[in-house]
Formats: sequence, C-alpha cells, structure tokens
Amino acid sequence: MSVVGLDHFTIITADLRATREFYADVLGLMEGPRPPFDFPGAWFYCGDRPIVHVIAGREPKGLTTGPVDHIALRAGRFDDFLARIEARGVAYRQKIVPLLGTRQVFMTDPNGIRLELNFDPAG
Repeated sequence: MSVVGLDHFTIITADLRATREFYADVLGLMEGPRPPFDFPGAWFYCGDRPIVHVIAGREPKGLTTGPVDHIALRAGRFDDFLARIEARGVAYRQKIVPLLGTRQVFMTDPNGIRLELNFDPAG
C-alpha cells in the first residue's frame, strides 16, 4: 500500500480561541463536527474533510515533531486572501516558485506553526 494523500494535521494549543479565529477567519476553513472526546478542541474542514484537528487543555507528550519546518496548504483566490489577512493585520511574506510561477504566502499561526499557502499562477 502507498500513501494516497494527506489526511490531517493536529495542533496542541494553550489558546483555543485564538487558534479557532486564525483557522476560521484568517484561513477561511469551516469549523465542523468533532467526535465527543474527553478534552476540548476543534476540527476545521476543507470541503467535507477535517484537515486540521486542534487539541486544547493538555501539554504535548513524549516525542515532538521539532524537525518539521512548515505545513503547506493549497489555496485559491490569491487577491481575496491577501486582502483578508492584511485587514486582520496578519504578518506574512510572499514568494514565487521559479519556473512554476506558484505564488506562496508564508505566515505563522497563534501557536508558532509556520504555514505555507500555495496558489496556482492563474488564480
């Protein structure tokens, strides 16, 4: 068997409110149904898939993912996205991938996680 796609990533946060606001208001993901776990948290959906799981109220245990540099997401409507993050005062930087023309926006979420958003050159 081989990998067929990315399912989700999980964030452990001390500030559930700020994390909710970032993933919903800044990135535009929809908060949706989440199983009745015995700890607070939230799930954020892209279409019908919960791609971001947030856990609140507990500290990371055991090994961490310290070597992970960033998480990259595909995004659309580049100009609308930039307008939204600028209106919210979110710090970011832009790059263009040589030869491909993919536009990239880099930012950090409230938990210090670096995110890369990739936009097709045409859109």
